[in-house]
Amino acid sequence: MTTDHRTTALLLFSAFVAVTLVITTWVSRHRQGSAEEFYTGNRLFSPLENGFAIAGDYMSAASFLGISGLIALVGYDGMLYSVGFLVAWLVVLFLVAELVRNCGRFTLADVVAARMRERPVRIAAGTSSVAVSVLYLVAQMVGAGSLVALLLGGTGEAVQAWTVVGVGALMVIYVSLGGMRATTWIQIVKAVLLLGGTVTLTVLVLLRFHGDVNRLLHTAAERSGHGDAFLAPGLAYGGDWTARFDFISLGLALVLGTAGLPHILSRFYTVPTARAARRSVVWAIGLIGGFYLMTIVLGFGAAALIGPDAVRASHASGNTAVPLLALDLGGGAGTTGGTVLFAVVAAVAFATILAVVAGITLASSASVAHDLYASLRRPGGKPRSEVAVARVAAVGIGVVAIALGLLARDLNVAFLVGLAFAVAASANLPVLLYSLFWRGFTTRGAVWSVYGGLIPAVVLVLLSPVVSGSPDSLFPGVDFQLFPLQNPGLVSIPLGFLAGWLGTVTSTEVPDEARHAETEVRSLTGAGAA
Repeated sequence: MTTDHRTTALLLFSAFVAVTLVITTWVSRHRQGSAEEFYTGNRLFSPLENGFAIAGDYMSAASFLGISGLIALVGYDGMLYSVGFLVAWLVVLFLVAELVRNCGRFTLADVVAARMRERPVRIAAGTSSVAVSVLYLVAQMVGAGSLVALLLGGTGEAVQAWTVVGVGALMVIYVSLGGMRATTWIQIVKAVLLLGGTVTLTVLVLLRFHGDVNRLLHTAAERSGHGDAFLAPGLAYGGDWTARFDFISLGLALVLGTAGLPHILSRFYTVPTARAARRSVVWAIGLIGGFYLMTIVLGFGAAALIGPDAVRASHASGNTAVPLLALDLGGGAGTTGGTVLFAVVAAVAFATILAVVAGITLASSASVAHDLYASLRRPGGKPRSEVAVARVAAVGIGVVAIALGLLARDLNVAFLVGLAFAVAASANLPVLLYSLFWRGFTTRGAVWSVYGGLIPAVVLVLLSPVVSGSPDSLFPGVDFQLFPLQNPGLVSIPLGFLAGWLGTVTSTEVPDEARHAETEVRSLTGAGAA
């Protein structure tokens, strides 16, 4: 890309950042002192607005950059992410959305603590929520680094590092100044931009092949170097039994993890009623479903038009496949059309990253302030101090995410999000389902369920090929790999459910039937909901 073309791309970047900062500044003029306003925007959003915001929260850099990149590199097996991310919403729709809205106030811990001893449950759930959020944030940071390095015409470590730092600084500003109201409107703007960009690219890919999807797939298979194996299961996950178990593990994590993601659960509290929460999910499923179908076209389009070798040369894990595809569809490198389309897509992807990191940071800072700080602080503290703590927590979480993002910058962003989903499915989903549906569930069961899923998931990741023992790991020069699977979900998810059951049956605590009955009525009817 020429200097003029880079300038055009950077101007588009800057325009989006300026617009989002204006939104944040405008919102910050409203009173943000109350927890209700800061965490939920006073629950004033409509189902349509919240549906777009949920879609904006969920359609992350992993979806736009990582999934398409994986499909371009490994074909059929890369589609597992698209299918898993979409099917997961059925679990959210039928088991979680309305019940969580009725039982909680701001965070996941509110739902569990409704019928348990609050302090231990809030500490456990808050810790888990922060761990999941930080893992998810790292994926967005990696995507931002890859994208801007490509935009600037280099892949140097310094460029990626400064990009990660810049994204971290912006997300802290969005959350600290604007709270949920600003974050939601940024999500809505981002969702519209992302869907518009994805539709444009999909149409251009199909026009290039005259609407012949069969020709698109066969061209992708020919350029892949794998032939028909590119269009069949097994290229990435069918080599041996370890790879097949990894496939199952990843699928479980993707399908079950969404219902345990803190930043998704927190969105159900921004609407006035449980019915509105359910309608929000219906809107979100429609938007998200269309988007994931298009990522499949973009992935195979990148394989057919760019070729896996060129994609891999730009970024080893495929994170830059979509921007490269946009450059080709617009006319190729050095052309005005190609550069403008490349710049627009890069700006949309950057908007995606900024919006998602804002939502995740808000959810995790809420867990720190509302669950951890509120449980550990001394009695008699100022009622408004919780919001101040949330703002400080946003800074701390941003620093941690930046550091881990710099460490993991060579990994595929969809893969990193898969790890976050595994931890969410292992630690958050069991305690949530037990709390909503098991009459005899106890405080010990809740605490054991969270830690019994969280600790194995994190430990297994540390002992997996992701961290050491292979050329693609975080630390390729050392080998302390003991767990063969890259995704821990197959082991850690059952352990989370088992720990919750074991903690409950060994507890001497007598379940509070009255509080369970109250929670059940509230979850099903909305009576007494915030």
